[in-house]
Amino acid sequence: MKRLHNTLYLLILLILSGCCSPKNVFVLLPDQDGEVGEIAVSNKEGSVTINTAGATISTTGKNAPKEVRPLSKKKFQKLFANALAIEPLQPQSFLLYFKSSTTDLQESSKQLLQEVIKAIKQRNSLDISIIGHADRTGSKSYNITLSTKRAKQVSDLLVNMGINPQYLFVDSHGEGNPLIPTADNISEPKNRRVEIIVK
Repeated sequence: MKRLHNTLYLLILLILSGCCSPKNVFVLLPDQDGEVGEIAVSNKEGSVTINTAGATISTTGKNAPKEVRPLSKKKFQKLFANALAIEPLQPQSFLLYFKSSTTDLQESSKQLLQEVIKAIKQRNSLDISIIGHADRTGSKSYNITLSTKRAKQVSDLLVNMGINPQYLFVDSHGEGNPLIPTADNISEPKNRRVEIIVK
């Protein structure tokens, strides 16, 4: 089943002249990644499910829901302009990479910090996850300690750049969640990372 929780649908209540029952119109849109889920609209008279971008369901309290002709672009914008204007941005993820066995960021990852700050400000984010990782060189206990230090290092950098520390959630996975699975004691640059998720 396609993702339901990321499906965006819009509802407008239209009071039709000469009619005492409000008309409900549901329009299914793709999310910001272009994925389309599905919605089902039901009442005691029946049920309709749609799973195509732009598909539209109309219903009143007296009649079964029914799929109707999609709204024109002009009418859609007129009805839903206010709802679209306040649609929240999707979470954004960043990967910062480290030199082997250190808490020293790669130069390209240092430069990425400005993009992280930009994403935080765009979303007025109060929920920023910072998750440290390590490759499989060294013991598991060493790598959990190292990945924790990496996450803390990134957290400190963001605080120094003006981010409120109470909005930062710091965690670490050690070697337990690699991007590139390897055998033990294998050095893998892509696994020496911190992931930042800005919601």
